[in-house]
Formats: sequence, structure tokens, C-alpha cells
Amino acid sequence: MAQISLTFPDGNVRSFDAGVTPAAVAESISKSLAKKAISATVDGAHHDLQWPIEADAAIAIHTLQDDKQALELIRHDLAHIMARAVQELWPDVKVTIGPVIKDGWYYDFDRDEPFTPEDLGAIEKKMKEIINLRDPVRTEIWDRARAIAHYEAKGEPFKVELIEAIPGDQPLRMYWHGDWQDLCRGPHLQHTGQVPADAFKLMSVAGAYWRGDSKNKQLQRIYGVAFKNREDLKAHLTMLEEAAKRDHRRLGREMDLFHMQEEAPGQIFWHPNGWRIYTTLQDYMRRRQTEGGYVEVNTPQVVNRKLWEASGHWENYQENMFIVEVDEEHAREKTVNALKPMNCPGHVQIFNVGLKSYRDLPLRMAEFGSCNRYEPSGALHGIMRVRGFTQDDAHIFCTEDQIESEAKRFIGFLSQVYRDLGFESFRIKFSDRPENRIGSDESWDRVEGALKNACEAAGYAYELNPGEGAFYGPKLEFVLTDAIGRDWQCGTLQVDPNLPERLDASYIGADGAKHRPYMLHRAVLGSFERFIGILIESHAGKLPFWLAPRQVVVASIVSDADDFVREVVAALQKAGVRAEADLRNEKINYKVREHSMGKVPVILAVGMKEVEERTVSVRRLGETRTETATLDQIVPTLTAEALAPDLR
Repeated sequence: MAQISLTFPDGNVRSFDAGVTPAAVAESISKSLAKKAISATVDGAHHDLQWPIEADAAIAIHTLQDDKQALELIRHDLAHIMARAVQELWPDVKVTIGPVIKDGWYYDFDRDEPFTPEDLGAIEKKMKEIINLRDPVRTEIWDRARAIAHYEAKGEPFKVELIEAIPGDQPLRMYWHGDWQDLCRGPHLQHTGQVPADAFKLMSVAGAYWRGDSKNKQLQRIYGVAFKNREDLKAHLTMLEEAAKRDHRRLGREMDLFHMQEEAPGQIFWHPNGWRIYTTLQDYMRRRQTEGGYVEVNTPQVVNRKLWEASGHWENYQENMFIVEVDEEHAREKTVNALKPMNCPGHVQIFNVGLKSYRDLPLRMAEFGSCNRYEPSGALHGIMRVRGFTQDDAHIFCTEDQIESEAKRFIGFLSQVYRDLGFESFRIKFSDRPENRIGSDESWDRVEGALKNACEAAGYAYELNPGEGAFYGPKLEFVLTDAIGRDWQCGTLQVDPNLPERLDASYIGADGAKHRPYMLHRAVLGSFERFIGILIESHAGKLPFWLAPRQVVVASIVSDADDFVREVVAALQKAGVRAEADLRNEKINYKVREHSMGKVPVILAVGMKEVEERTVSVRRLGETRTETATLDQIVPTLTAEALAPDLR
């Protein structure tokens, strides 16, 4: 029998018969490893322990201690176990697909009756019974005719359709969990008992069209989450409870920040309180950008399709663009325009006006650009995912030699903004060259090296996101972590030699010849709308004092204190603090409770004692104790707190 060589993570190389399985490889190392093994990585691909290895390869055996592989298998097996449980409880239900997703899995079912919360409880119970059976998991390769005949006989039309859509040269792998069978690419665990029975939970049911097409039948999708142990599951559920309390849509209502309505899907109606946050944040970003050497511009909202064709967006992005057709006077055909989905082509137009020299570079061009993109209605989510938004967008026109220094400068700029906004930590993901790309390997080497050097020079490590760069250049993605540990990808830095080429941007170099600039697309917040949503949720509505839309409420305890309340409010407003009076004939405890619900950072209570002593009783949001301060003390204190971080 032919021999193959397998290389282990420690560099050791051993020979085996061709067709050896990872399970046999583990057994050859030790019986304890064979018992603990759950899967293997073979030449970078995740393999089932039952799959034969036919050629020389690098191999690593995985156990439940390997988080990434273990969680993938646990969640994938639970999808199958859930589908088996559903069909054991309701044999007439048809199964479709059940992939692994972040934190868990889902499976889509065709069932006439809607699943209820009680049904989810019954499914969970049945799943635990299946896990406790420790049924073996096995796999076979079938030909297409056999697989189609099998599913037709079982009355599973969705599986038949899936097989018919799979290219003919791809193997059809069938898996059994006990006697229950499914079409699946794998890999899977070796028996159902390897799934922790106390570390999963079914979360919800949602509608989902078959294969994502609204013309197809609507199915029922059951979502579940799963982890390696009960403690991790409990921590996740606690985080979800906390996230629900912090939901920006709920807090937006309580704080009277914004609303959305069906006549303008994906568009935001900003109320005075919400717009105050927006403009305060925008003013802060404008000052920071001016300080950072950016010039601010503004480009048109509606642009003729010719520019979008030249930039490549018409060909590659048209389905996400809002098209505007206009009957121009005396025109023989309609003029076709589009609302801009992004600002970069407009910035190149400004760059192209007049002759640019190498001495003008780098040119940092910023715009608070209002953009519109068509997002499917099902993808819309509060102010986090919208159709109309404003980017804190900028483009840096530079030479190749300036990429490293500009990238380093931007990382420092971004880190300062994030710190000012209460985010102390963030990660950098580095997306390098994809398989399909333009440009020489030497050019990619130089540009990728520049970004890597910039990260290191700025004092930040990066994690590689292999092959995820654009076809024209690599990028950095900045992922910040909020107060409850959730990650949000907000900032970006994308190297682009392509758009300047397409739109004929050039500068005169030191040699007197024309050269193409590089274009660095960069954003810190991403969009104001989404970032404000992140801020609201991370701070649980308790925004930093300088950003809070309502900073101070001065509340009267008795009506005889009204005049002094007005005096305090006037003094604070004159000093630049957002202060308002509450003179209603209500008990002070009621007023405090109401304004605390509205997340007002500071409530100043004034009664007759305070009037006589010219003091206020100070209560800060989230604190139960109060303190007393004179008017002369509280005004400068709150004035200092009201300053944005860059003005202190």
C-alpha cells in the first residue's frame, strides 16, 4: 500500500498508509489522545476524524481544549441534534439547512403550525435526551442519484433541491447521528454524548424564506446558542440580558432622542435631544480633524450615472444605490442620476481641479458626507443599520512613500478619539491581498509592509485577516470593545491605487512628470448614526457629561424656590452648560425619578433652605447620596465638566 507523510505541529514527520484517518493517527500517538480527539486540521482544512487522508499533509489533532474547533463542532452537532429532536416530536416537519453562526447555530424548518415558546422547551428536553444516548456519529459518501432517491422517498423536497444545486463534481457526504440522517459537509463529533448537555439554549424563532428569496416558501428558523460549559453559557445569557437593557431603541424612546416610521424606512427622525448629541459629536470631530491637518469639503448628494460608471460603482454597487431619473427640459431621454452611497468619487473630483504638485501631498480631505444606500428591510436595525447616514469620511491623497507615516498618524488620531469617547481598547485586523487582485506582488509587498510597520510604530499589534483585502489594496479594520465586552468594527483605513487611476487623478512629481497618487480611505466613527447607537448602548444611556443632551435639570422642591431655580439655570446656561428648570407642582422624588429615567447626569434640587443659603442639593445619575454646593461652586464645576475632551 502507498505511504504518505504527515507533518505534526512540532515538526515531527511520520509515515502512514494512504487513506489513514485522523482517528487512526491519534490512536497511533496514544490511547488517551484517541479518546479525547474530536477532529483534525489537515493542510489548513478542518477534518472529521473519520475522513481518510490520501496524500502528504500537515496535520494537527484537536480536543475539546481547542476552543475554535470545539465550538464549531459542538454548535454544528447541536444543529443536527435539534433537527432530529424536532422530527422525533413532529415527524411531518421538513428539514432544510442548519449552519453554525456566531455564538451558536440555526436550523430552518417547514412546519404548518408556528413553533411556540413551549415547543422550544420540549425541543430542548428532547435534545438533552439525544445527547445522553451517546449515539454514534458516522459518515458516508453517496452518489447523486442515490441521495436524491433517498430524500424523495423520505418526502424531503428541500434536500432534493439542495443536491440538485450542488456542482456535479462535489462529493455528497451523508451524516448519521444515531438513526437520524442529514446531508452535510461536516465535520462532526464522534458521538452525541460529546456535546455538553448543560451549555446550550434555544433562543428564538423567526421567519426565513427558503434560500433567502422572498418568492420562495417562508420557513421557521430556530436559533440556538452553545458554549463549552455551563459557565460560559450563563455569562453569555447575562450579557444578552444586559444588552437588552442597553438597547439603543429602548433608550432612544426613554431619552426622547429619535424615532423611525414606515413612511421613511431606514431613515431617522432626530428629536432635539438626539440631534444635540449628533451635533456635539460632529463639532468635536470637526475640531479634531482640523487639528489633525484635514481640510473639510462637501460634495453633491445627487450625481449623474456617468461618474458612477467611471468609478466602477455602477457596475459593482448599483443594487445598493437609489436611482433618480429626471426629465430634463427638452431632453429626448431621461437623465439618470444616483444618490451618492459614498463620498470618495466626489473627493477625487475636487482633487482633480487645478494642478497638484508633490509638495501638496499628503492632502487630507474630510467630509461629513450624507450618503444613502439601499439595505433590505429585514436588515434594518434601529439607527445601527439604516439607509440614510452620515460618514465621518476622509481621503488622504499621498505618495506610496507616505503611506506608512500617514497610516501611523491615523492610528494615533483614531486612538485619541476612541479614548475621548470612552473606549480604552480596540483591536486592529489586517486584511491582506486576496487571490484575485490587481498590481504586482512587489507593489503589494511594499504597501502591506507599510501598514504593518505603521501598526508597530504606533504601538499596536494586529491580527491577520488573510485574503480579505480589496482587489486593489490591503486595509486595516479597527474593532473597539464596549462596556459589556461586545466588539464593534468602526474605523477603517483602506489603501486604494485603483480609484485615482479610474478617475484620472494625478500630481506632478519632483521629476516634473505626472504620477498617480494613492488614496487612503479612512473613517473613525464609520457613521454618526451607528456610532451614536454604540455610544448609547455602551454607556447604557449614561453618556459622558459633555455629550449628554440634557446635562442638568434644576428642580424646585417648593414653588417659593422658583425664582432661585431660574437664577441657577440662567447662570449655568450663560456658562455654556445645557441646563433646564423643572418648576412643576410635583414631589421632588417624582421629578428625580423621571429625570433619572431620562438619563440626565445631574439633578440640582432647590428648596427654601437652599434659597436662603444660595446652595443646591446635587444628585448625580446612578448615585444615591446627595451633596450640597453653593451656586458659586457648582457653576464652574459643571462648566469644566461640560467641556469636550479636546477643549480641556
